[in-house]
Amino acid sequence: MALNPVRVITEKRQGLAHSAAELEAFIQAYTAGQIPDYQMSAWLMAAFLNGLSLSETVALTQAMQHSGSQLSLKSVTAFKVDKHSTGGVGDKITLCLGPLVAACGVAVPTVAGRGLGHTGGTLDKLEAIPGYRVDISARRFAEIVRTVGVSIMGQTAEIAPADKRLYALRDVTATVESIPLIVASILSKKLATDSDALVMDVKCGRGAFMQDLAQAKALAKMLVKVGQGAGRKVVALLTDMSVPLGFTIGNALETREAIDVLQGKGPSDVVELTLALGIEMLMVAGAATSRKQARALLQKAISSGKGLEVFARMVAAHGGDARVAETPSLLPQCKKPVPVLAKRAGFIFGMDALELGLVSVDLGAGRTQTDQAVDPKAGIVLLHKLAAPVRRGEVIALLHSSGRAKSESLVERTTAAIVIKTRPPGPTQLVL
Repeated sequence: MALNPVRVITEKRQGLAHSAAELEAFIQAYTAGQIPDYQMSAWLMAAFLNGLSLSETVALTQAMQHSGSQLSLKSVTAFKVDKHSTGGVGDKITLCLGPLVAACGVAVPTVAGRGLGHTGGTLDKLEAIPGYRVDISARRFAEIVRTVGVSIMGQTAEIAPADKRLYALRDVTATVESIPLIVASILSKKLATDSDALVMDVKCGRGAFMQDLAQAKALAKMLVKVGQGAGRKVVALLTDMSVPLGFTIGNALETREAIDVLQGKGPSDVVELTLALGIEMLMVAGAATSRKQARALLQKAISSGKGLEVFARMVAAHGGDARVAETPSLLPQCKKPVPVLAKRAGFIFGMDALELGLVSVDLGAGRTQTDQAVDPKAGIVLLHKLAAPVRRGEVIALLHSSGRAKSESLVERTTAAIVIKTRPPGPTQLVL
């Protein structure tokens, strides 16, 4: 159809609905370079402010999905389950979850993304491993999934190219926190990958893009509805993101913590969420008849070392140094982290996950521009979890970066983000 991009932008600015054909033509024109980024940015803001209906979201998702090639995994005979998180602070679950589920006989093909806003990206974490390549071909991806059981790669020109460009634009135009745009972004690349089922981790809380429980539920429901409408089995869990997951924020730091999980010594919250999502993946694949059995299979994959072995094989298949599985100290490390001290005695009452994520970005672990490089060493190590007692003057966090002066300017923000009170907080729930 003939397309006037200004008219499309105007329609959405006025809150009008687009037809499926109009959205398809708009996305095709943008992918072909006929619509510049500044016009797409204007439309994204209009869609962010005025919303998209369910039918518009489905049409946008399918237009983005078909903006490139569909990734065939016909050579993989095992049941294929992909997992996706809507993004959180300290969320390194994909790195340990995929190998564990693959060790239980279920194929895990994952097309992951980079850091978005204050949240870290799976690809950035994997690239902290020396030599790991996320930019592999679709054929190589299928081969690794078939032979290893799991592969985590980045989007290529073959997979939903419209989403790759829109994803980068949203990051720098303050249009991230939109349910329809999030759904279209996630599912366009997930549906382009030939998986049989999807398990979604929808985050809710201060460190998530969906900070309100009602919004998070709406996102989860739309993900399930659109995914099922495309013929996939879809399950979504709502999980808490009011505080960071685990003790680490930052790429090499989080990769090391994910390896800790596979080695049987990870933080309890990271282990708990890994098992919760893994159980859903095994259940939807029919690899377990009960959640109790699924949990036992995953725990055995940890205790036997099979999950760690699969992780090492995946890293090697992607060109990375597989020795990190046994020796995580091979990952990039900051030589002189800056300590953050408690200004009072008491208990860790809360942590501002959003602010800690932003501090990590400013340390160099994330991006404020689309073409910005990240520092794999940068980030934060938290020395305590909620309810832990602390003394005045005790080190409560360590700031990692390539420049000491840069990190020193962020000490006060980190101190303020870790709330200490005279009483411990009440119990919390990870899976909401």
